[in-house]
Amino acid sequence: MRWTHAPVPGNRPLMAINPHQCSLRRVDPARNMARYYTLSVEPTLFGDAALVRQWGRIGTRGQFKINLFDNTGSAEAALLRLRKIKERRGYR
Repeated sequence: MRWTHAPVPGNRPLMAINPHQCSLRRVDPARNMARYYTLSVEPTLFGDAALVRQWGRIGTRGQFKINLFDNTGSAEAALLRLRKIKERRGYR
């Protein structure tokens, strides 16, 4: 007996299409490089927005940094700017 429904091809969880989150990777076996970089916009308790950045070697906890913004729009603009910079450096 099956307790869950069979997965439907093409359906993705809502978190996978969240526009406020971006996960990038840069892998180069020749240089022994396996890095990740994650960006997300999160609400704060005071109505502001926080841009949370986490990075490090794949498989480790890595480091993180939080930047606070007055509104979600400016945090999203910073997310897009950082994403473009990382993509120019080889992250996908």
